[in-house]
Amino acid sequence: MYRLAAPETLPELLREIVEVGKVAIVAEAGVLWLLDRPSGDLVMVIPPADEPERITIGSGHAGQCADSREVTNIHECREDDCFQAAPVSVGGFETRSLLNVPILGQESQILGVMQWLGEYPGQFDQHDTWIAPALAAEAAIAIQHSEMTSELLASAILNQEVAVAREIQISTLPDSMPDVGGYDVHGQFLPTDHTGGDLYDLVVLDGRLFILLGDATGHGFGPALSATQMQAMLRVAFRLGADLDSAYMHVNNQLNEDLPDDRFITAFMGFLDPAIHELEFHSGGQGPILVYRAASDECEWFKPTSFPVGIMELDGTAPAMRLELEPGDILAVISDGIYEFGRADGAQFGEDGVKEIMRQGHTLAMSQLSQNLVDAVFEFGGDAPQADDITLVLVRRLPD
Repeated sequence: MYRLAAPETLPELLREIVEVGKVAIVAEAGVLWLLDRPSGDLVMVIPPADEPERITIGSGHAGQCADSREVTNIHECREDDCFQAAPVSVGGFETRSLLNVPILGQESQILGVMQWLGEYPGQFDQHDTWIAPALAAEAAIAIQHSEMTSELLASAILNQEVAVAREIQISTLPDSMPDVGGYDVHGQFLPTDHTGGDLYDLVVLDGRLFILLGDATGHGFGPALSATQMQAMLRVAFRLGADLDSAYMHVNNQLNEDLPDDRFITAFMGFLDPAIHELEFHSGGQGPILVYRAASDECEWFKPTSFPVGIMELDGTAPAMRLELEPGDILAVISDGIYEFGRADGAQFGEDGVKEIMRQGHTLAMSQLSQNLVDAVFEFGGDAPQADDITLVLVRRLPD
């Protein structure tokens, strides 16, 4: 049984089953066909050949056996039209008798066909038609064990690759929150899959806090790579001295070239100058942008300033939007994984849900307020699964 767990031993095992079958059934030769799942054809694997013969389901006795999933016993091949149209032969003798046996897996799934060849008319009797399905069952066990082992190996390799991709993506996130005088800053990321299409960045560049939140369409490796590509290009642009407007335009145009037509990224990118408490930003399809105003205990909502990043080429941009943060104010850039978190009845957490949590916890540390938002969303959703990545960036100007 240990040999059954090794996919590379399958051809040897099948050859042994055929050799045993030739003795048990008293056949001159055995032919074994396996189903090629991608094409749906039957491929002759025994006897082996450099270019194995292929037939379609329903073609010849092997194809008809696979189609009907029934044993057929041809007593005189010379008088059989189907055999004459598609003969089966192994060198050294003329095939006069032919026993066709389907190899069936779970739920009668066709795996292949075994054929036993005899040189005498009527060579296979009732005893042979009883033994042959037992041999086919042994072959089915070997085939299915091999497939299961291959799937387990592939899964292990995939899990390893996923772990590496996950590690790379996490490494692009801030490993600690930047120290910005007079401000409390926090970011949080909860992907739906092993890797998600969201990202955020918080880093001090030339005395200003760079804030980025991106949400690439879809989930998994592809969107994660797109979002990470955008982050890397922005970092390089700013290190080369680009201003926010030109960086936004050039990164957008490069992604427009690189991304497939049905892919894009919604992105908020901006700089906060803590010396004058001014925020300038572009929001390509990312919204709403929320600013909690402590003085009035109200939330101010801002729409995206432009369409998503990478959706079309830009010749220029409108000037970045600017706003001031007063003492106690909070900038909240939140992905739609929060706003659109839904219950089983179709209701969504929405802007009202976010507003309520912001008003209740605006004096808390931003790390706690962020967690309160996440907890409230999952409590609202009940048993509903997380359907989208959740990403939050909260920036609070501390009271004077």
